[in-house]
Amino acid sequence: MKKITAFFCAALLAFPLYSCGKDDKGSGANHLYDVPLSGNPKSLDPQFANDPSSNTVIKNLYSGLVSTDENGNIVCCNAQSYTVSPDQLTYTFSLRQDNYWFFDKNDNDEIDENEYFPVTADDYVFALQRVLDPKMQSPYASNFMCIQNGSSIINGKTDPLNAGISAIDDFTLEITLDYPSAEFLGMLSTAAAFPCNREFFDSTKGRYGLDDTSVMSNGPFYVRQWFFDPYGSHNILYMRRNEINANETFQILPSYVSFTIQESDSDIRELFKDGKIECFSTLYNSYNKNKYSVKSSPAITLGLVFNPDDKIFSNNNLRKALAYSIDRNMLSSQIGDDSQIAAGIIPPAVKLAGRSYRELSADSQFGVYDINEAQKCLQAAKKELNIGSVESVKILVNAETADSGDLHLLSQSWQDTLGIYIGIEDVTAEEFDRRIAEGDYTIALYPLKGDLCSGLSVIGQFEKNDCLKEAAGKALFTEAILKCGDISSLVEEYTNAEKTIIGGFGFIPIFYKNAYLVSSSDNESLIYDPFTEAIDYRLAQNFS
Repeated sequence: MKKITAFFCAALLAFPLYSCGKDDKGSGANHLYDVPLSGNPKSLDPQFANDPSSNTVIKNLYSGLVSTDENGNIVCCNAQSYTVSPDQLTYTFSLRQDNYWFFDKNDNDEIDENEYFPVTADDYVFALQRVLDPKMQSPYASNFMCIQNGSSIINGKTDPLNAGISAIDDFTLEITLDYPSAEFLGMLSTAAAFPCNREFFDSTKGRYGLDDTSVMSNGPFYVRQWFFDPYGSHNILYMRRNEINANETFQILPSYVSFTIQESDSDIRELFKDGKIECFSTLYNSYNKNKYSVKSSPAITLGLVFNPDDKIFSNNNLRKALAYSIDRNMLSSQIGDDSQIAAGIIPPAVKLAGRSYRELSADSQFGVYDINEAQKCLQAAKKELNIGSVESVKILVNAETADSGDLHLLSQSWQDTLGIYIGIEDVTAEEFDRRIAEGDYTIALYPLKGDLCSGLSVIGQFEKNDCLKEAAGKALFTEAILKCGDISSLVEEYTNAEKTIIGGFGFIPIFYKNAYLVSSSDNESLIYDPFTEAIDYRLAQNFS
């Protein structure tokens, strides 16, 4: 591994180290955060990992070319600047020269010269080649198929080395696309586009991201210790501030982030109640906003899905009858604060050009309420099924993602308008997932959530999730969405995808459900992504 040059050593000495000194309560900086992870991270490889615990650690371990601010705007991070060619096919990034890899080789928390070296353009080339490589099986590969030769590489027809990604010099990166894509910069802000150093990757001999000796940091913190015993109770992942990257451009406020690895969300809630942790993410709306800091984000769409093997409720006219008889205006005035009425598929938390997608494409265009049409469809369904009435069934509900009290209002309206009794069966998250996988349900209230904060990720669930494929029919959306060259056409393509899916009546949107970040009231500037479920601690402040 090459050593840092004399130039970069001098640059390091020129930058202030932000952890020096005692805790500064006036600024909220230099705090040691005690926070949880729900389960052991499966991997700290950003090109591969996609579970919430891994996502949180990766967000605090690495940084990328660009990032998104809290309004959803793309801003430079490790890229000092970038340009886009007039044909929107070539992106050229000028990299900051003060972003470094750090690996605590001597395990002493000291700044040793041979443990630091600059992040270069080739680190981004290698990372994106890995994402596209079919041998890698990255869950994010399709998001980058717009890169030149990307689709051919993903399908195993072209070598990843032939991707349109090149290092012009150590600090100039060029990426060429096969077609203009308005989604591309947003994809570059995700963890999948974080850099990966070839030499270090090869040195891990297949264990990259799997333990604390097989990861290094170019972001705000580095992993000091990662201990997990599946039979033990004192499992931790301990991170310290990456001093080499702390400067005026890239501030890192906390000194440490100490994660306890917990088995369940209920364990985490109990720790928070006892004051042993400072923040956590949850789907429960049960915390007093006068006592705690509670941030909510409508990131989940709860919609009805139907078992395609069920003879009765696989009937399209019967599903139409249910959909047309939903009076969303009536429901919106009676449901609780945890959710809002949904008629579309993409939830309001998805942002485009600094605005909620739902501001750009109102979901009122989808929610048709027509009792006469609903009753016509019901009669047509009975005739097609050769039945005199529809027997009662129950909607399978994951009790951790939905308030069944809100759903009872809908159940009552179906009984009043259609004469169909549809009850509710609340189950645990584990049982819900098992029964969905086994096809042990008639109707389910399905929690639809993207892996990333993008409409592409939400719509893409209908292509890769077995429970949702039936609802989309044979329609494919990813490539068409990626080929949208501007925001206007992107909104139009998203809207068309929603119309296609909703018009098939295999997924009937009902609610937009909130996800929450709950913290003690003395914490500020914690940034929560409700899609990846990652909590970003880089700029967090504590005033206790």
